[in-house]
Amino acid sequence: MTTGTTTTTGETPLFGPESQFRAFFDDPRWALAMIRATVLEAAHPQIGAALADNSTFITHPWRRLRNTFLSMLRMFDADPAVREREAARLNRLHARMSGSDPRGRAYDAMDRAARAWVVATLFESAVTMCRLSGQPLDQDTMERMYAEYRAFLAALDGDAGALPEELNDFWRYYDRVVEDELENTEAARVILYRLFDHLPAPALLDGMPTLWAAGRAVVGPLLGAITVASLPEPYRRKAGLPEMPGTSTLMQGAYLTAGLTRFLPEGWINAETIIETLSLSPESDDPRARTVAALRTRMKRASALLRLLTPLGGDTGPGPVPAPSTATAEGRRSAEEFFRQVLDQTGDGHLDWPDLAAMARELATRLDLDEPEETRLYDAFAAWWRELQAALDTDGDGRVSADEYASAVPSLAGPALIRVAEVLFDVTDKDGSGTIDADEHRTLFRTAFHRDLTTTDATYGRSAFVGDFLSFMSGRRTNTPYDPLLTDA
Repeated sequence: MTTGTTTTTGETPLFGPESQFRAFFDDPRWALAMIRATVLEAAHPQIGAALADNSTFITHPWRRLRNTFLSMLRMFDADPAVREREAARLNRLHARMSGSDPRGRAYDAMDRAARAWVVATLFESAVTMCRLSGQPLDQDTMERMYAEYRAFLAALDGDAGALPEELNDFWRYYDRVVEDELENTEAARVILYRLFDHLPAPALLDGMPTLWAAGRAVVGPLLGAITVASLPEPYRRKAGLPEMPGTSTLMQGAYLTAGLTRFLPEGWINAETIIETLSLSPESDDPRARTVAALRTRMKRASALLRLLTPLGGDTGPGPVPAPSTATAEGRRSAEEFFRQVLDQTGDGHLDWPDLAAMARELATRLDLDEPEETRLYDAFAAWWRELQAALDTDGDGRVSADEYASAVPSLAGPALIRVAEVLFDVTDKDGSGTIDADEHRTLFRTAFHRDLTTTDATYGRSAFVGDFLSFMSGRRTNTPYDPLLTDA
């Protein structure tokens, strides 16, 4: 068996549609396995610290899920050029993440051992999901799949030396890391005890808070219990995770039920389509979004009819959801709402560089920018952060609180933010004409914002483009075309 190549000796390709990874990608069990793998990743001190400081998985979990799935699809693509381009993008992203955890220990997202652990959790969780669902993998299949994941790591690091070469040695490595290195990190606790209970609705279901909250109240605790029961016993003991009676049976039942989908006709479940559909804004022109919007309208009518038939004073359910009190009559967000929905990307209640880096990262990802354009965008956001910090950080703690932001009520349209808009204009102006034609403008919004935009003019000049972007970022108006990029969950 060779690693870092496109095939195993005399067997199936390591990448592409015939790979073991691709065979599992549309399997519903993979969703359970991914949650489990994410907890094990977050339990690693370096990875957990990087997630806590830089990730938007708390405030935008669906967005992060979509980006992770699409990235893995590219990393296992049959075309080497696609894999190399995605690996380069991931390396640029990780190179920008370093710092220290609350105990003062340094972390670096480019650390080879930490990156190897991420790959190890994905492989081991795939093996575990098959075992828990009553379909354990045979040795040859595990060998082929392990070769795929080592090749995945080799594409990122240049070689797969941080993972054992032989599968038998991998299990000793895995047990050692679980026993000696994993901790009850803040990031792992957030996933297990906060994320499931407060999971925001995906973009497509936004606007149905009562229905979503009711479903989450049932499914959230179940997912948490299933995930905890599936974790390695040494880690559960170390982290003090309670083993509730019946959870092991519940976990195995969930995996067995998900495994029954193998009897469905091929193509009935498509993970990429499901993820993209959930990411659609309700206002999108996509037919799938219009179908959900029509269903939502009918549900609201049924709810209104139910209230009419219910005697006064009866408590049969919540009434209409009132408009947010923080919005003004002119359809403008208050400073508090704008801070929470747009600026505080990591959800920690403060504005600092990781929040603006998350904005830059999402824009670069959606627009699929190459290295020079991506660097220009990050540099523009970094300059904007320096402007904001100088103007708003009144107590000098290196970050901006919601109170500091609200009390200053600043105009954010400084030179650095204008530069951000100009970079976006330049990457949209593909032919370098100095103007964006109608097709380029529609492509920008369809690609980056998942929304069709009707343009009335044949061309869109730089000043008009910059003006619209600044209107969103400093004017704090709702219902602009930019809402889906930065505010959708």
